[in-house]
Amino acid sequence: MKSFAVDGHQPSILPDGHEWELVWHDEFDGTELDGTKWDFRLNFWGKPFDAYTDQGVVLDGNGCVELHRTERNGFYVSPQLQTGSNSFDIPKSERVNPWDQNDLWPLGKLPEPKFMHRYGYYECRCKFQRQPQVMWSAFWTQSPSIGAAYNPAYCGVESDIMECFKTGNVTTGNIMGGYGSQFREEGRVRYALKDTPDGFHRFGMDWSPEQYVFYCDGREVSRASKDVSQVPQFILLTTEVQGYRSDKPVPVPRGEPFTDDAFVVDYVRVFDRAEGYTPR
Repeated sequence: MKSFAVDGHQPSILPDGHEWELVWHDEFDGTELDGTKWDFRLNFWGKPFDAYTDQGVVLDGNGCVELHRTERNGFYVSPQLQTGSNSFDIPKSERVNPWDQNDLWPLGKLPEPKFMHRYGYYECRCKFQRQPQVMWSAFWTQSPSIGAAYNPAYCGVESDIMECFKTGNVTTGNIMGGYGSQFREEGRVRYALKDTPDGFHRFGMDWSPEQYVFYCDGREVSRASKDVSQVPQFILLTTEVQGYRSDKPVPVPRGEPFTDDAFVVDYVRVFDRAEGYTPR
């Protein structure tokens, strides 16, 4: 692995064997989230989801974004950031479609993505929340049309560069075929984190037409090559309070001080190989 300097910020750690060009990034400078780069994910499976909020995102003024757990209606909620959207997350349209068949084709309008990209090295530097048993965090990419075709190469996949469900441990790997009966995984691993002096870790994914190679703090942790997306995908930085998907959201304890917690991200960067790629 080799270092890539970014003026005024922590360097990236990139795979050897290629020259890299920075093509998209957010260093989270300033005090407000850049709305030209990120949207909030507020919907899940076609309707607003109680676990998600557009509150709790704080830029600390020192080049980091904090995704905080917050309270709504007596329960914990937390934010999700994304540079695109899934078609199946969009609530159905109230407008009748041109053929008067809204029951057959009720899809709402898919927003224009802020950023979608194919191939490259995707990296973030982050520090985890203190209570993963309440709120998990993730850095990943996803296709707007995952599961819409038999071959994941043409409809895309979910690439989980990092998920943290448990203190000191993370999960990495891919989901292909969608989330129904064709759900399957490749390269899924779970591993313990090694301590760092400041608590921050770097997670990366080298996505080429042939394979995915996943990294943690400059070391390879997993590979996947059976089903490689050949279509652009968008980026997500997400948190979620556990329990909502099983109808067991976590209540804020009555009579006790609100316990804050946050997933902290220093940067998100996307690099391309200077020599380019040859798609399949």
